Amino acid sequence: MKRLLIPIAICTMMISCKKEVKSEKEIQVKEEIIPSRSKDFPEDIAAVFKAHGGIDTFDKRNTLIFEIVKPNGNEKHTTDLKTRHARIETDAYALGYDGNEAWVAQDSTYFEGNPRFYHNLMFYFYAMPFVLGDEGISYEKIEDLTVDDTAYFGYKISYGEGVGDSPKDNYFLYFDKISNKMKFLGYTVTYFSKEASKKVSLVEYADWSDVDGLLLPETLKWRAYADGVVGEVKNEVRFVNASSSIEKPSPSIFKKPEEEKEKSL
Repeated sequence: MKRLLIPIAICTMMISCKKEVKSEKEIQVKEEIIPSRSKDFPEDIAAVFKAHGGIDTFDKRNTLIFEIVKPNGNEKHTTDLKTRHARIETDAYALGYDGNEAWVAQDSTYFEGNPRFYHNLMFYFYAMPFVLGDEGISYEKIEDLTVDDTAYFGYKISYGEGVGDSPKDNYFLYFDKISNKMKFLGYTVTYFSKEASKKVSLVEYADWSDVDGLLLPETLKWRAYADGVVGEVKNEVRFVNASSSIEKPSPSIFKKPEEEKEKSL
């Protein structure tokens, strides 16, 4: 009987080991496969994306974090790249958007703007040119922009009806003819009036930094601009401590703090 027990025990152990190996394979998390979008755009636009790390690289990222340098302490931005939910933190207040509500917490008296308008404003400037790959966008070749005897290729970017909060906004992308790197961005603001605007503001993308494989701006310079003529620098914004990640942010960080909800009741 003892001799029979030994092979039975061995068989039992072998079956047990096989089950363990199988269960380990079953619980392995498969990496999310994202289809390539590199062929979905005009050749020039695809070349700009490629010069900045590639639209497919951007699509693999789920979280983008950056800070804006401010005189009284930096402003930290965290964005879920898939949902576009956002959180902005400063020493004085926090601001966020959870997909339904744009909110301000802590000492909201320090924030005098419109949280719905501001929650993704700087994200759109910072995440250029990749946000110009969003759905519902149309591309139209326009005249070059010439600055200091250098001509930059131009494209007008417009949105389909009902796309985003400001579908009547237009962007004007200008990029280097050799490197394909983005150089200037013209834009209109229609969020408040809801009407198309002919007033175009212009931002110079002065320099870039490698953020985990994505070439994103380090300094933005707002320039005087009228009738196609680019003038002096009017304002400058600098970005630091940037990172992008495939890790998905917790949805809870975009929710309004409970204590602030209680105060508002």
